[in-house]
Amino acid sequence: MPVHSNGRVHRLPRLMGGSSDVFRPGLLDGRVAVVTGGGTNLGREAARELVACGASVVIAGRRPEVLSATADSLGPCCTWVAGDIREADDAARIVAFAVEQHGRLDVLVNNAGGQYFVPAEGIAAKGWRAVMRLNVEGTMNMISAALPALAESSGTIINITVSPHHGMPAMAHTGAARAAVEALTRETASRWASSGITAVAAAIGRFDTESLRKYPEQVWRGAAATVPLGRLGEMREFGWLIALLASPVGASLSGTVVTLDGAVDNWWGPWPPTSITDPGGAVPTETRRDPTQPR
Repeated sequence: MPVHSNGRVHRLPRLMGGSSDVFRPGLLDGRVAVVTGGGTNLGREAARELVACGASVVIAGRRPEVLSATADSLGPCCTWVAGDIREADDAARIVAFAVEQHGRLDVLVNNAGGQYFVPAEGIAAKGWRAVMRLNVEGTMNMISAALPALAESSGTIINITVSPHHGMPAMAHTGAARAAVEALTRETASRWASSGITAVAAAIGRFDTESLRKYPEQVWRGAAATVPLGRLGEMREFGWLIALLASPVGASLSGTVVTLDGAVDNWWGPWPPTSITDPGGAVPTETRRDPTQPR
């Protein structure tokens, strides 16, 4: 049953969740997963594939209306809880909800994250701290909250990071944050191996998401042009990777970084790449939303 941010529980219409196009039916039967940032884009696709493979999924995020709509579309095996992973108490509440609803937790997908588009020299201290707090501290909060439950089930932590690893134009802040998460993944895998916990990082490249399409056209068209595979990733491909890592195969990859980027990690070039500059050769800067104003 989905839960509102005020803690009140209500039911959503029961809809069919569909089956996987890749994995056998029932691959994840009996497994319980939490997906942060699960209401939209890649998080939604991860939740969709996990449900299709038989898992019970709890999606978490900050916007109840978005979570509710997504859970409704994925059917009775998907429930939701609103919370802000930047707050340790909220992270604990998200995990507690999953355990209360299902009696266990097997998979934690730390998908929530974010950044804004800006040249490195233009990153303000406030913006740097905001990106670090969401991507690094938020991930740490969720891991800390989930470890006791995951230790009981010999569960899996999947931390979403980014590729390429040799630097990203206008994304230095998120590159630094995600590198920290990859280091945290390796340490977690080593520290908790004796408890049967798997920790894997999934470094993703350029996917055709709603969020990417919000950037200037030269950005997302240029992003596709720089992928050696010749196209942006499809969101369903991300879902397939998450389901694979949530399966027994994931344990053999503990402590590693699995890269899904169409070979972008192999790309090198001058700064600034012409693919993201405007006609005058300048790198566009995204206008950030004022957090004090309503959405």
